[in-house]
Amino acid sequence: MAVLTNDQVDAALPDLTGWERSDGALRRSIEFPTFLQGVDAVGRVAELAEQRDHHPDIDIRWRTVTFALVTHSAGGITEQDLQMAKAIDQLLDR
Repeated sequence: MAVLTNDQVDAALPDLTGWERSDGALRRSIEFPTFLQGVDAVGRVAELAEQRDHHPDIDIRWRTVTFALVTHSAGGITEQDLQMAKAIDQLLDR
């Protein structure tokens, strides 16, 4: 899978909710009302990741969860990361 250029990633960002390009990855941080709601969201994203066999890096800091997407095997952000970001958006923004 081909790594996208910065211009290609930047062009896709307006279609993604809250994502940014940072340190070579797509990142989105979400603050949840409670810690348990954040952990529940992580569980739902984990199930999605297993179904798609594409797993984000996940960081939980009290009520804030950060998802980071990069295709490590390709060495950068790919179309697969953009599609996973869209799927996470759909899952969490319902």
